[in-house]
Amino acid sequence: MIIVPPPFPNLTPFIPELIVLSVAMVLLLLEIWVKNRVFIAGICILTGFAVIYCLNMSIGITFNGMFINDIYSVLFKIIFMVCLILTVLISLNYIDREKPIRGEYYSLLLFATAGMMLMASAKDLMVLYLGLELMALSTYILAGIKTLNIKSNEAAIKYFMLGAFSSAFLLFGISMLYGLTATTDIYLIAERLKDTERSLPLILSMIMIVVAFSFKIAAAPFHMWSPDVYEGAPTSVTAFLSVGPKAAGFAVIGRVFYIAFEGIQPDWTTAFIIISVITMAIGNIVALAQTNIKRMLAYSSIAHAGYILIGIVTSTYESLQAVINYLMIYTFMNIGAFAIVILLDKGEEIQDYNGLSKHRPLVAAIMLLFMFSLVGIPPTAGFIAKFNLFVSAIHGGQIWLVVIAVIFSAVSAFYYLRVVMNMYMKDPLVEEHQIHLSPSLGFAIFITVVMVMVLGLFPSLII
Repeated sequence: MIIVPPPFPNLTPFIPELIVLSVAMVLLLLEIWVKNRVFIAGICILTGFAVIYCLNMSIGITFNGMFINDIYSVLFKIIFMVCLILTVLISLNYIDREKPIRGEYYSLLLFATAGMMLMASAKDLMVLYLGLELMALSTYILAGIKTLNIKSNEAAIKYFMLGAFSSAFLLFGISMLYGLTATTDIYLIAERLKDTERSLPLILSMIMIVVAFSFKIAAAPFHMWSPDVYEGAPTSVTAFLSVGPKAAGFAVIGRVFYIAFEGIQPDWTTAFIIISVITMAIGNIVALAQTNIKRMLAYSSIAHAGYILIGIVTSTYESLQAVINYLMIYTFMNIGAFAIVILLDKGEEIQDYNGLSKHRPLVAAIMLLFMFSLVGIPPTAGFIAKFNLFVSAIHGGQIWLVVIAVIFSAVSAFYYLRVVMNMYMKDPLVEEHQIHLSPSLGFAIFITVVMVMVLGLFPSLII
């Protein structure tokens, strides 16, 4: 009997992931001999731009229908690349100050990004899980990469333990779904569940997957890891975690629930509505009590996950567009805020910002801009993100949920503007605020400031 080997898969749709994974593996070896961090960082940035250039040319399906590169995944991959480029820019001088940070730092950033890209393009639940674990294992190491720092070690352990717990929930949900449909293909699952009656195993599998991805987007009550990890991890890693994995989680939620669980949409919509309200409440209320700016931004990130879930539960094409727009704008304003935290030496407590406007008026003005944008005050991009999301939810009939979101947005003004008040209305605690401004950090701050203002004044560029 002649065994015919299977045809070699068309790798064109996989080229962006192939670029990132190849560069990540090369950097692992290159970092042994090349001690110039600028060169290594430059390769990472060029990789990000190369991927953006290749995305539109690699549309298609490959690996026997398990991997899809479509417009939906392309938009999320652009967000991942922007996150990667900005993170590398703010990391360059910072990781030299924070000792010891290992040489594999940039490789881990690339591996985590590749995992997020796989998640966004997963047409099969096995590919989804592979991407999730690649991203998760890389971020666990990044969170604890300051090996001699107790808080960093604690952050990594908590992140790993709770991450493993959420992965177990996901595998349990996938196994039950496979038992019901005999497939892990997301589109085949939707087809086979179309004529299936609503059953307890189906609802349980949906609940398990909801819990798993609520953890990944730091939605309450599955947010417990977020404040401690954000505080303990290096600030550049915190900036990366606050955007990248969150966007990847929403990419998966949009594909899996809109397609595979389309037949039980009222059930998962109800679950996400409850989670959205709890997330907005816990994120905004607990943030009021924080004195550490990284913990405050952690609870802020939790609150923003609640806002974005409104777009998910609305379940319209317009609301899904609004979610993607929100995540892109959130990338610029949140990484920009963390860039200012890195800029200020020993500036992690909110009281460290007292009187900043007297010594560093430009830095204070930039931080004010990011705080205004996170609140959603016009004419910043944050206002456009929230306005677009809320309008799409109103068009989709989620008026009462928008009212709750607007109320909690008003609550968020208290903790964001407290930073502004400290900078402009309190006397400084030090003779002069020390800053560490490198060319790469300055360029990252410039990009984020420009994008927050330009997208606020000319929203048609992104919407």
